[in-house]
Amino acid sequence: MIYKLPSRADRMRGLLWGLFVGDSLAMPVHWYYDISALAKDFGQIRDYQAPKAHHPNSIMSLANTAKAGRGSQDGGIVGDVILKGKKHHWGPANRHYHQGMHAGDNTLNLLCARVLLRTLNGKDAYNQTDFLNGYICFMTTPDLHNDTYAESYHRDFFANYANGVAPENCAGNEGHDTASIGGLVSLPLVILASLAENNLQATNEAALSQQRLTHRSSLLERHTLELSKLLFNLFQETNPDGEQLAYVAAQNLGFPADQVVENVRLHRRSDLEVIGGLLSPACYVDQAFPSVLYLAARYHDDFKSALVANTNAGGDNCHRGAVLGAILGATLGVSAIPERWINGLTAHDEINDEIEQFVAKYASDALIA
Repeated sequence: MIYKLPSRADRMRGLLWGLFVGDSLAMPVHWYYDISALAKDFGQIRDYQAPKAHHPNSIMSLANTAKAGRGSQDGGIVGDVILKGKKHHWGPANRHYHQGMHAGDNTLNLLCARVLLRTLNGKDAYNQTDFLNGYICFMTTPDLHNDTYAESYHRDFFANYANGVAPENCAGNEGHDTASIGGLVSLPLVILASLAENNLQATNEAALSQQRLTHRSSLLERHTLELSKLLFNLFQETNPDGEQLAYVAAQNLGFPADQVVENVRLHRRSDLEVIGGLLSPACYVDQAFPSVLYLAARYHDDFKSALVANTNAGGDNCHRGAVLGAILGATLGVSAIPERWINGLTAHDEINDEIEQFVAKYASDALIA
């Protein structure tokens, strides 16, 4: 059989579907840090499942409902401004972060990525004000989504917004969890939209400008630039070497992914010895993004195995999974993603329409190889 290389348009589709698939697959075990509990509750996750009401590692009851981080739940940003009608889920111990969601659903950060996707699909040139207006409307209107939890950056943004700060200035100051892998999940969209300029500096600037609307973090920006460069370079070649590009990005961040992958393969080690052993499975981007690059390199030709490994490693596997799915989808094309994962997404039809509109707009004849 002659293998037909995926076109750039198909790799754009792969990146976009990969974002949503990687997140949804991990959703039921998001922020599980006890891997034995994950296995007890779900076995090995290989397909979409609904979360259980009880989450053994949930610390949502410790989260601040007025701003970022931990603290009092007396504040009303959660409940009065965003997540209306859902604050009662935050107080009880061991309440799942995605209480009541269904198999194939996407978590809040990926739903916000869809707000950005729809904005980019608009008939006019992309405007950040339009995105901010869409983001605010989506987050403050009741019943537009069924997620229960909002990361710190959302709470800080809307704390500032509720105090009358102009939307373009509402991003919170850097805190201990601002530099989170969740801050990367929307950026592949603006990176893709900028590729027609064929200019890495312009792509970098587009990614940083978008990120600064919701995050202020120099550490996060360092990792943003590596993601931007990696995706830009993936789309420069008809047949990109995703494994080598992942190694280069990891090396630039001080993580010897090539040596780690070689050691894992040679000694047949578990991915859990890397994610959860060598690297923290938590959300912090200086640990989470190297974990993504490790998986992208080890499973550079196997989308399914990479996403299954990421999911069952626990921790912030939703946001790692979204970024990992984007990288491997961009490398291998949409045909590498199991059809049941694409078709099983709850919002499949709507996402498909949004992706096809995006590809029609941004995959110009000059861009498609």
